[in-house]
Amino acid sequence: MLNALEVVTTVLVGVMVGVEFSVAFVMHPILNALPEDSGQLGHAHGGRMLGAVMPVWYIGSLVLVAVWAVAGWHDRGTGLVVTAGALLLLSVVMSLLLLVPINNRNKTWTPDNRPADWKQQMRRWERFHYVRVAVIIAAFTLLVAALA
Repeated sequence: MLNALEVVTTVLVGVMVGVEFSVAFVMHPILNALPEDSGQLGHAHGGRMLGAVMPVWYIGSLVLVAVWAVAGWHDRGTGLVVTAGALLLLSVVMSLLLLVPINNRNKTWTPDNRPADWKQQMRRWERFHYVRVAVIIAAFTLLVAALA
């Protein structure tokens, strides 16, 4: 049972890393290259769509890692799992404090109501997102190492 939990958790976190990596290094560059209104509308739509899914994914991943740490407390690699959980917790806190406030504004913007500094706000979101991606990649790496 623990083996199944370890694999499912690692795969779930790995896919989340892939999605967030893709947002940072594929989707945002594409959206930023579109003509101004199209790019901004794409960012807003992405903010609504992923903003609905990612909280469940982040919290669910954190819960699964916590269950793994408790269930495998005496196993080799538990320190790595606990550290990965701490990094996932950091990613949740970063999201709530830094990224979600910007995303909540962004997802309501249209070409008619966006603020004058919308591009600066999106660049700030992207910088925070790069850091968050690095944090969740580190967490994923620790989970993979714990499996070995």
